[in-house]
Amino acid sequence: MNSAKILLIAEAGVNHNGDLARAIDLVDAAAEAGADMIKFQTFSAKAMVTKSAGLADYQARQIGQVKSQFEMLVELELDEAAHYKLIEKCKARKIGFLSTPFDLDSLDLLTKGLGQKLLKIGSGDLNNGPLLYAAAQSGTDIILSTGMASLGEIELALGLLALGYSVNPPAAPIRQDMIKAWANADLRAGLTGKVSILHCVSNYPASAGATNLRAMQTMRDAFGLPVGYSDHTLGGTAAIAAAALGAVCIEKHLTLDRTLEGPDHAASSEPEELAAIFTAIREVEVMLGSAVKCCAPEEANTAEVARKRVVAKTDIAKGEVFSPKNLITKRAKSGKDPMSYWEHMGKIAGADYREGDPIDG
Repeated sequence: MNSAKILLIAEAGVNHNGDLARAIDLVDAAAEAGADMIKFQTFSAKAMVTKSAGLADYQARQIGQVKSQFEMLVELELDEAAHYKLIEKCKARKIGFLSTPFDLDSLDLLTKGLGQKLLKIGSGDLNNGPLLYAAAQSGTDIILSTGMASLGEIELALGLLALGYSVNPPAAPIRQDMIKAWANADLRAGLTGKVSILHCVSNYPASAGATNLRAMQTMRDAFGLPVGYSDHTLGGTAAIAAAALGAVCIEKHLTLDRTLEGPDHAASSEPEELAAIFTAIREVEVMLGSAVKCCAPEEANTAEVARKRVVAKTDIAKGEVFSPKNLITKRAKSGKDPMSYWEHMGKIAGADYREGDPIDG
């Protein structure tokens, strides 16, 4: 996944609350907001968490401590049939379908069952070796989110992905294999065109002070891969700034109603806000331009008027010597570039000039 156009992903996640009809409405909202893709989450609560797993602080704030993480996730699952219906809806709305697998069976459903060619791996699974390795071995392209991670952890994950994409991947890679893979330029090259990475702060909502958008450039320099941004802040400022900093992909959470009960609604954008954010990003994308510094076509007329020329400061008789006393730079319709002003000094006037006449010779 590498394109000159910023990939805009509306992250529906689990904001359907386990309701297929609401999930379908989210597809409509994402399409109307201008998203290129809508992303869901594919998981089995039983395969994903133990029954004793606790809630994250942000989850507890949104739903209270009345449920365990397992109980919360059971209510947010979408079955296989729902996935087919969502893909069909996405095709009808001409928007891409994307999902994040959280367990190996869900990975198989997305890649083998549904034929997905692009996966998003969430930040929580950046160190989940078996899932990362299986994802790479499936041959799909991967968007890898990096919330909570250090550069060293990202490097190790990329080394494992490089092994997974390789021609002869080891059956049971160990940490040293991952380190060696990242040090191998040929194996690293196997990530090109297959993997992009997203800067992310895994809090919902993330604070402005923690956003650290400059980390995008750090990761771009460190790994030589396309870098985007998964935004968990409120509003659109961070996402728009990320576009200006060269993000290749921007993911923003979408909900139909921020007041709904659920772990992610409060940190998500409602459709109208998301549409405004995505519109602003597209405007920034146009504004970024080609990186070539030159006179833009729409500036040409202004240049004709605003740029100065070498003209006669006073009347000049033929045979007179040009000097600062009789030459000046002023705005004029014609005349020599004023950067050549000094080249005229000491030369002999070949004609008569009236004050303000352009010096063309």
